[in-house]
Amino acid sequence: MNTVILTGGDIQEDFALRILENTFDKVIAVDKGLGFCREHGIVPTNIVGDFDSLDPGILEWYRQNTSIEIREYDPIKDATDTQIAVELALEAGSSCITILGGTGSRIDHVLGNIQTMYLALEKGADCAMLDPHNRIRLIRGGFTLSREEQYGDYFSLIPFTTDVIGVTLRGVKYPLTGYHFTVQGSAGLGVSNEITGEEARISMENGIMILIESKD
Repeated sequence: MNTVILTGGDIQEDFALRILENTFDKVIAVDKGLGFCREHGIVPTNIVGDFDSLDPGILEWYRQNTSIEIREYDPIKDATDTQIAVELALEAGSSCITILGGTGSRIDHVLGNIQTMYLALEKGADCAMLDPHNRIRLIRGGFTLSREEQYGDYFSLIPFTTDVIGVTLRGVKYPLTGYHFTVQGSAGLGVSNEITGEEARISMENGIMILIESKD
């Protein structure tokens, strides 16, 4: 199942509409993301959130005019709205999850959303957070990044777990062999690498990396 989550960060209109031209089995509108859906005539399959950043009239319109499932939560809760949406997507059996609106000016929310992607990784689902300049994923074990499918010219690897052991990079401008990354100071070594061949081959013996593909 292929799911897109429209959440409450910075949803850039033209970019998001291009992504939504793809076929998704499930469209989850989260809080302010529901406003984007209403504005552009997008029909979500699910609506979730505490709706503290949404015009109340928009939520009421969906209550009165649709039969779409709405899960409303108290703003005082132990999970972010985006986490609730990811959990719903996984509960429904999603194998691929795309998050739009997961980045923006609130860096605390961005970091929280990266943490939330771990839930998908543990379930074996592909999960990516997209904006016009970045594609963010969590990876472990072996991973191949092809030049043809790369999202921009640069990619960075930043440790998600305290230690990422035995990191080897091939087909890149800055190769590594069996490097031990830690969160205490070695993260900068993985920033702003480039693919030099047809593909970059990334492997690690243990641990999880944040993979960020970027374009200026």
